[in-house]
Amino acid sequence: QLHLVESGGGLVQPGGSLRLSCAASGFTLASYGIGWFRQAPGKEREGVSCINGRGGSTNYADSVKGRFTISRDNAKNTVYLQMNSLKPEDTAVYYCAARFGTATMLKTSYENWGQGTQVTVSS
Repeated sequence: QLHLVESGGGLVQPGGSLRLSCAASGFTLASYGIGWFRQAPGKEREGVSCINGRGGSTNYADSVKGRFTISRDNAKNTVYLQMNSLKPEDTAVYYCAARFGTATMLKTSYENWGQGTQVTVSS
């Protein structure tokens, strides 16, 4: 059974950094595209970044380009989201999701989701 668990969220001051982890079990990460999404209160869930299982090509939302970096450690079956220069508007619940094949930034293309981890950026 495919299972995703996010961790690494928390409270951080503006300008700070966090690294989120998405630990996968029940499947081989290299065969799946992984996306990071976030949902702030009262807003739609939006794509943040994604990474392909094969080749490792990545994509980012314009709002996080240059600040966030997605990476993958296939040996640990884990995907990371390094978040730097955090802003209050980055506050949201962050989710990782997996789909067999190519990663996309479209939430509707993912079948498997983690439970989410809260990120709060505040002074």
